[in-house]
Amino acid sequence: MSAAAVQFFMPTENSRPDFSGVWEWNSAKSATRGPMPERMVVTIEHREPQLVQHVVTTGADGSERSQTFHIDTGGETTNSAGGATLRTRSRWEGAELVIESWLPTPQREFHFKDHWSLSEDGRTLTMAHRDDDLAGQIAVLDRVS
Repeated sequence: MSAAAVQFFMPTENSRPDFSGVWEWNSAKSATRGPMPERMVVTIEHREPQLVQHVVTTGADGSERSQTFHIDTGGETTNSAGGATLRTRSRWEGAELVIESWLPTPQREFHFKDHWSLSEDGRTLTMAHRDDDLAGQIAVLDRVS
């Protein structure tokens, strides 16, 4: 295979998706490892390499929980999650963003590895946990705006 052919298959920074927008959780297409929220809205501001994710979750009882995460798509960041420090490292694997986090608790350290991908038409964001403490959990979100 020629160098030109190899270059053709290599993802470039320009081929990386922009996750910016307002996204709503699609419960019919999602699978959770815990109680399902009644509603979840995720607002993402993505200006490579910075990504800010604001998540508002509404429980079955009507209670609302809000969290904001700051991510550096090529480095390491720390965020607060439930009063604990969440250490996050992220990287691009082709057009997929892999966000890996560690959450220490008194019992043990939890490991999360979230694979983000955007549908070809840009209308669906999939966040899949394949091989971590939430393995099998998949959040499918539809673009609102």
